[in-house]
Amino acid sequence: MTRPDFFRFHNGDKAPLPFSQDEYDTRLMGLRSAMDATGAEVAVLTSMHAIAYYSGFLYCSFGRPYGLVVTASEAVTISAGIDAGQPWRRCATDNITYTDWQRDNFWRAVAHVAGQGRAVGYEGDHLTLAQKAKLDAFLGPRETVDIAPASMQQRMRKSPAEIALIRAGAAVADVGGYAIREAVREGTREIDVAMAGRDAMELEIARRFPDAEYRDTWVWFQSGLNTDGAHNPVTARALQRGDILSLNTFPMISGYYTALERTMFVAEVDAASLRVWEANVAAHEYGMSLLKPGVSCAEVTHAINDFLAARDLLQYRSFGYGHSFGVLSHYYGREAGLELREDIDTVLEPGMVISMEPMLTIPQGQPGAGGYREHDILIVTGDGAETITGYPYGPDFNVVG
Repeated sequence: MTRPDFFRFHNGDKAPLPFSQDEYDTRLMGLRSAMDATGAEVAVLTSMHAIAYYSGFLYCSFGRPYGLVVTASEAVTISAGIDAGQPWRRCATDNITYTDWQRDNFWRAVAHVAGQGRAVGYEGDHLTLAQKAKLDAFLGPRETVDIAPASMQQRMRKSPAEIALIRAGAAVADVGGYAIREAVREGTREIDVAMAGRDAMELEIARRFPDAEYRDTWVWFQSGLNTDGAHNPVTARALQRGDILSLNTFPMISGYYTALERTMFVAEVDAASLRVWEANVAAHEYGMSLLKPGVSCAEVTHAINDFLAARDLLQYRSFGYGHSFGVLSHYYGREAGLELREDIDTVLEPGMVISMEPMLTIPQGQPGAGGYREHDILIVTGDGAETITGYPYGPDFNVVG
């Protein structure tokens, strides 16, 4: 039997994608413009976020490489045989399947589309040293160009269709928040509360997007000491009266991430904790008021720093004050050029989507100990920013159980 290195397995009809064919064609046109500007004749994209952004296909690696090869006239996803026809059905481009029957068939398939001896754009923030060596060996590029910064700049500026999906995601996050609020009781475990929020969001996503694939939606629900970090995993700790809580819901819709994050307390909040909480809420509201076109991320950051320093709380700040939204998750993607940090000079523009999420962490043993965080998603408009998060923040609504 002759075993091919790669082949086309277009099994079944194309499935409905999260965006129209015109939307993907426009994105690819933007990538080709970036290729022209950087001198790349072909782009070989390998990250989950870039491939999903330009083709609609969100891969599951499981140790295998995946790609999207874009030339002036072609766009082809390269997927592993284990996935059969699913990548073809779930992409807006052509697709080639490579087989496991010989090592490096992935790169043979890439070379089949990309050709050899050309100027090749690649993702310098994703391609490993080992895979870069294979790119060089199989494609023999005349030169290589890091296309990742230009791709990130394109992704930072959302289309109307993306904004519509992000709005829906923010509404789903609110659904998870209300489910968590209902589940909070003294004696209930973190994991049980988290599952209530996750299940509510999964059902809501399926209701809103009946043709989608469903995966990766999650909740981080933390209590007591476990609130000190924004990304601390869920535990089986039982909630106690007076506990500080951190509600974090993350619906994932076709690779697009949204979030809701709120400080809560079980049944009662002590005076020291209330003072910190109210100060963080004030910083949150002040920060949201600063988000408008023409203001840089660094300017917003320095202003909130001054606000917290005046209240002798800046030393408890945990991280930057917000970030972009789009094709990303806790294990892929990041539009690092749009984050509210001192070292980011990006100027806000209409159509950008960004969070405001100040967090203060008071160490164990001090009055008001715990992590305090509020998080809203905002769309930058022509003259300000629109908040699309609906779940209330602050003590009036979030002392529960």
